[in-house]
Amino acid sequence: MKQKRIIGYTTGVFDLFHIGHLNILRKASADCDSLLVGVTTDELCHFRKNKFPIIPYKERAEIIRSLKFVDRVVPQKDMDKLQAWERYKFHKIYVGDDWKGSARWNRYEDQFQSVGVQVIYLPYTNHVSSTILREKISENNSEKKVANLSI
Repeated sequence: MKQKRIIGYTTGVFDLFHIGHLNILRKASADCDSLLVGVTTDELCHFRKNKFPIIPYKERAEIIRSLKFVDRVVPQKDMDKLQAWERYKFHKIYVGDDWKGSARWNRYEDQFQSVGVQVIYLPYTNHVSSTILREKISENNSEKKVANLSI
């Protein structure tokens, strides 16, 4: 009897790619046979966060596509994970454990259980995020402006 290939799915903006992104993708890939990654489109990011990513979608998708852990990249145009399952029929969905216990992911757990999809929470890398990097860049630029004014 042929064994079923396990398809995994995860999503992210993946702006200002960092070690936290790599950790999630590496761990997800090690837990499935084929990893499908939804990269959030610029439009969805703007709709949700009222800001555009620094790196445009096509470039972020290409960065993610080039990783040896990733088998396929698709655009994430909306936040409906169940609709994504209907499109891609994955067996496991991966998300950072910072979402564990949230109302949204508790609902997803119930919905996915009914279609046989496992929700896997992976360790979140606390010390880094694109938001933290963006803030550090902004602080660094502000310090340089102040230093230039004092010359």
